[in-house]
Amino acid sequence: MPARPHTLAARAAPEARILIVDDSVVARAVIGKMIEAEPRFTVAGAVADAHAALDFLQRESVDVILLDIEMPGVDGLTALPDLLACGRGARVIVVSSSCAEGAAATIQALTLGAADTLVKPGIGNLVGKFGDALTEKIARLIDGDDLGASRPQPIASAGQAEDFDIVAIGASTGGIHALSQMLRAIPPSFQTPMLITQHLPASFMPYFAAQIAVLAGRTCEVAQDHARIKPGRILIAPGDAHLRCARYGEAVVARLTHEKVASGCLPSVDPMFASVAESFGARALGIVLSGMGRDGAQGAARLAHAGGALVVQDKASSVVWGMPGAVAQAGFAQAVLPPDEIGRLIAGGKRPA
Repeated sequence: MPARPHTLAARAAPEARILIVDDSVVARAVIGKMIEAEPRFTVAGAVADAHAALDFLQRESVDVILLDIEMPGVDGLTALPDLLACGRGARVIVVSSSCAEGAAATIQALTLGAADTLVKPGIGNLVGKFGDALTEKIARLIDGDDLGASRPQPIASAGQAEDFDIVAIGASTGGIHALSQMLRAIPPSFQTPMLITQHLPASFMPYFAAQIAVLAGRTCEVAQDHARIKPGRILIAPGDAHLRCARYGEAVVARLTHEKVASGCLPSVDPMFASVAESFGARALGIVLSGMGRDGAQGAARLAHAGGALVVQDKASSVVWGMPGAVAQAGFAQAVLPPDEIGRLIAGGKRPA
């Protein structure tokens, strides 16, 4: 009897190698069984602390690292940057009880470069929904970058930046780390207003806004309906509404809406870009950072047709090149750059009078 098509595909694809870093023997065993139950995944290693993980990564390569936060010695958040550097492209999913909804640890992990987070329940509940969520997150990371090799990428320098009156930024998976790198390259004296749509639940937004304010060195707030868009201010989309803008005479204000969009995302980058195109036209700069899927591609088309400029994150530095890749491959990006170079390009734009 011939094998089923999905079985053949699973056998043909190389197994994704997973490293488990958790001080609990039980957690390592249970999570290991979950992973080994998936034909596409294999446990490359399971270690009890960060030092053992770094030693393992010096000898072995993996695709995904599952990292606990609360461990003896060096905690997971402290070790995260070193694990990313030593992992040579491995994606990190922080799996910890510290990642409860709205927890500061979640935003800290994502800012430091984690691709995703997942709340780890008590030992007695490490099955069922948790197992399904874990394997789904791993699969999405492995499959998320499905645009293939990128085409030759245009290069831009800060001196080539067009004049702009607004910067609109869209991001998802991996986007918080990219945002932190980008914002560090922009001086606090930069006055052009910024709008940010980052895929996050509403409960995370107050802490996310506080983090962005520290990184950017300027005011950052979760947008409220009719909030004024003005120099020196950053507004971020709430987790439960799209962030649009609308012009009323000389003033431009934020508008929050809840309509369904093609990407299915709430908030979505598409309505933000579309409204920026209508309100600012050629004076707008759109940025698309790391993210899964194609959210932002439709809005990018509207922005490009209105004469606005678009810059996207390059594939090499992206956790997932879905969102930026969709814009680049559609031909709308004037530049494809790593986040720090995007920041320098933004800083080179003319400030509004």
